Amino acid sequence: MDADALAGRWADGPLAAWAPLLERQVAEGLSPARHGDLPRWQAALDALPEIEVAAVHLDRARVGAEAAAPLAPAQREALSAALQGLHPWRKGPYELFGLHIDTEWRSDWKWDRLADAIAPLTGRRVLDVGCGNGYHCWRMRGAGAAEVVGVDPSPLFVLQFQALNRYLRDSAVNVLPLPLEAVPRPLPAFDTVFSMGVLYHRRSPLDHLLALRDCLRPGGELVLETLVIEGAAGMTLMPRGRYARMGNVWFLPSCATLLEWLAKVKFGDARVVDVAVTSTDEQRSTPWMRFHSLADFLDPEDPGRTIEGYPAPRRAVVVANAP
Repeated sequence: MDADALAGRWADGPLAAWAPLLERQVAEGLSPARHGDLPRWQAALDALPEIEVAAVHLDRARVGAEAAAPLAPAQREALSAALQGLHPWRKGPYELFGLHIDTEWRSDWKWDRLADAIAPLTGRRVLDVGCGNGYHCWRMRGAGAAEVVGVDPSPLFVLQFQALNRYLRDSAVNVLPLPLEAVPRPLPAFDTVFSMGVLYHRRSPLDHLLALRDCLRPGGELVLETLVIEGAAGMTLMPRGRYARMGNVWFLPSCATLLEWLAKVKFGDARVVDVAVTSTDEQRSTPWMRFHSLADFLDPEDPGRTIEGYPAPRRAVVVANAP
């Protein structure tokens, strides 16, 4: 990742306040001292074969690229082995030169549920918070975004993004090894900010909403996706211990409560655009994510409950505008 080049591009624009911090932040986020597996992941990245790209597809369920010529068996084997070296693949799906990366999540289903409910992304600068390996960043770019910045603190996901970008080759999409807290505040530089699958991991959901608001230009759009429960305004589930075997779940509001939170921090025109129960077809184990997945987190006698007895995962998409 050429953080210095990216900082240079940002130096004279709306992201200028972030530019001087970028090189140090990226170096710290990808430091081997931070994660002992980084050298192994970097070796997998370095083992990717050279392949001439004929076409790139960012507006399909399987984001990916086509080769100029059919891959030789040795090329295909090297590609698969290198990408498997970056296991587990959670967000996707992808298809590189005929190789289907069948990820844990059918993230394209989430995209399909929100794509027609948000402001058109054409020409917009977009921030994707907790973006994982950047699947939705690519879909945002495919929908016309002028620039997409993803932030995620997991080095593995950032290296997965770099592996994909080895072939997709788009300098307008970047995934940085950072949490939202590393973004300078305020930085009202983004036309659209996405936070999907993050809010329930925050001890203070209102502080998270305020941080997202500080990244938006006046009138900019927030696209928020999070776990919710059924219920009236004021209802919130705070799990004791784990929720669906996740240990860092703090608050699951009802949709009405979530709208009240957004109003409390001065977002306007907040509306729920989708609610869906997560199915074991949408989140599951695959050869590209061989650990336990949703089916292992639900009560085998009652799939409408988690293994701990809470309501099974239900996710809402809410759209709102910054003041």
